[in-house]
Amino acid sequence: MEWQDEGIVIGVRRLGERDVILEAMTREHGRHLGVVRSGRSQRMQPALQAGNGCDLVWRARLDEQLGQFAIEPTKMRAAALMGSASALYAMATLGALLRLLPERDPHPALFETLTIVLDALDQPQLAAPLLVRFEMALLSELGFGLDLTECAATGANDRLIYVSPKSGRAVSEAAGEPYRDRLLALPEFLKGGDTGFPGPNEIADGLALTGFFLERHLFGPRGVAMPEARAAFVALFPADPF
Repeated sequence: MEWQDEGIVIGVRRLGERDVILEAMTREHGRHLGVVRSGRSQRMQPALQAGNGCDLVWRARLDEQLGQFAIEPTKMRAAALMGSASALYAMATLGALLRLLPERDPHPALFETLTIVLDALDQPQLAAPLLVRFEMALLSELGFGLDLTECAATGANDRLIYVSPKSGRAVSEAAGEPYRDRLLALPEFLKGGDTGFPGPNEIADGLALTGFFLERHLFGPRGVAMPEARAAFVALFPADPF
């Protein structure tokens, strides 16, 4: 068995003295693992850092085996991310989110979104809303997409400022006013259109929105805690209580 694909390094684990098991998100073969021979060598270690892009060749005698990767780096992002705490928190969060995907289950659209996010991680003003969009895409890919196009109560598509925690659907200002304390805020940047860079309050609302549904549908049912790195990233964007 053999295939070639474009990939992004998620992480590595030691295997003996010289080798590693590479975990990568690939365009056509999903989240995939394989052995990289001499992966702990000085030559290979820079290429095997989380966030780097690469071309991969996977080989195994049988499809169900772990197999081996041959890797050729294509985009060395990791070095640029090392100096930014927000970028490191975001990269660790992305890795934890990607591990929610079934292994070897293709998600090419999610791969494209991941690439866009990674290219902006060294710019927090861009990275934060893009991370929210990635989490929205992940929920959708796994069957828990949010419907933010019209009001769940009236069908109207204007003044949508809330999201129902029960249905994951948008709610208009008028319909939601009596229940506002029980609804989640819908930030402007998730409504479509060109709204410019979202401010800290909008980012905090976006992270709270996706965090609620990630916990309910993905982390909670697995008995897995939300990533500490995500909590650290969220703390960088405190909402204004007033």
